[in-house]
Amino acid sequence: MRFAQFLVDLAFLIDNSLRYQRIKRFVKNLLENDDYPYKRYFDYFMIFLILSSVVIIIEEVKTPISKWLYYYDVYFVTGVFIVEYLLRLWVYNDVHKIIILEYEESLFLERPFDTKRVVKEIIKKKLEYIFSPLAIIDLLAILPSYRELRILRIFVLFRVFKLLRYSQNITHFFQVLASKKIELFTLLMLVAFTILVSGISIYVFEEQHNPHINTLYDAFYWALVTISTVGYGDIAPVTHEGRTITMIIILVGVGLISFATSIIVSAFSEKLNEIRENRIVHTAKRLDNYYVICGFSHMAQLLAKRFKREGIDFLIIDNDANVVERALAEGYLAICEDATQADAFRHINFNSVKAVMALTQTDMHNIYICLNVRSFSKECFIISNAVDNNSHKKLKLAGADYIISPYITAGFFAAKIIDEPIAIEAIKDILLARKNALCEQVEVIKGSFLEGKKIKDIDFDRYKLILLGIVKMEESAPKEKFYHKFIFNPDEEHRLEVGDILIVMGYSVSIANFKSQVVGSSLRHGKKA
Repeated sequence: MRFAQFLVDLAFLIDNSLRYQRIKRFVKNLLENDDYPYKRYFDYFMIFLILSSVVIIIEEVKTPISKWLYYYDVYFVTGVFIVEYLLRLWVYNDVHKIIILEYEESLFLERPFDTKRVVKEIIKKKLEYIFSPLAIIDLLAILPSYRELRILRIFVLFRVFKLLRYSQNITHFFQVLASKKIELFTLLMLVAFTILVSGISIYVFEEQHNPHINTLYDAFYWALVTISTVGYGDIAPVTHEGRTITMIIILVGVGLISFATSIIVSAFSEKLNEIRENRIVHTAKRLDNYYVICGFSHMAQLLAKRFKREGIDFLIIDNDANVVERALAEGYLAICEDATQADAFRHINFNSVKAVMALTQTDMHNIYICLNVRSFSKECFIISNAVDNNSHKKLKLAGADYIISPYITAGFFAAKIIDEPIAIEAIKDILLARKNALCEQVEVIKGSFLEGKKIKDIDFDRYKLILLGIVKMEESAPKEKFYHKFIFNPDEEHRLEVGDILIVMGYSVSIANFKSQVVGSSLRHGKKA
């Protein structure tokens, strides 16, 4: 009874311990979560240990190794493998939850706490892991370090197999094969039946006439070599019956190899898109401050070209497989998903997303995309395309922060071209950066030389820039959302504050130099502070 009470108290203590949960979550992410940023470095470390230990054991077969290599392999590498095995056994399941569940059931059903049942369930769960294929490989990979029994060195192969845990390419390969396990099992049975029949046949016809076939093992060996179309030539039939069987087996072998090839090719064809999208998603997760473009329309294509030219990271989401293929062919990150559905954003960390752009050619789709994004993030900046002017209010209600109306913009430019064609042409060249002249925004960041300066104190001529205006941000509104006050051609006495955005025009090299000066002065100020 005291032992049962001790188990229950310990289980509740662990369940309420935030530190324990935090440590266990960290270890589990490090071992099993491919999306965890530090797992990649852990995998690299383990791959290095495996390969180095394999090289040491192979080298030791012929020549003695130095003492430090011996200690490295026996104590360090093996120690890490043992610790990893125990940690994987620990995070496989939560023992304390089994105890708590039994305790709650005993209270509800008004029966005594069954300690034996709890212990049995705990052992059962741990044995599930111990006898899993990868856990067996982990365990056998530890054995080669025991040098006293040289036969155990054969288990060095399991250290190579251990790479399965840390190489996603190998893992994907076995996952593809596992998806066709029924077809492969059928093929294996057919091969085994063919080897059995042909081996017995060749043994019956050749045993008395062929000095190389003395046992059924020799016959089966010959059958396997022949059916695989390898044909080493060490065993060759000498009777007419044996040669006839050989010709039949060769034809059957060609068919079986074609069958196996078609199974594997079809499996990879089915899984190729899924594997490729998983890689793209993992690549996107490592990005920071990037854009998500929903719908690879004509507007999105122009935007993607601009982003690629300026080195800005972005991810394209479109539900048309052909469109996604075209985007991938152009070197963009793109996945085939329906952005109106929640699954499209299930792997996206919106804390790293600078803005989501709904640029499909249908307003209804853009509205659903905005609603979908808002269900994941209330703060993410959303830009939406609007084909119909009547959709503006709906898009705003759906969560769009900024709405682009291409037809209104085109109409405005068309009207201005009639009145002021040269001015509009100049503006177009600046927007498209055709003349290497750009119109850019520069934020006044804390600690930079712009903070607290008056306009007259900043020598824009020295930087070869023209100041067009200043965007003043309200303190209550996030900077990403929208500007609240634009001051065109500000007064020379205007004093800049942190968060203000300067709208400047100049050559790309001038703007890049000015931005670097602003950031550099802020960093120098931070170091001094």
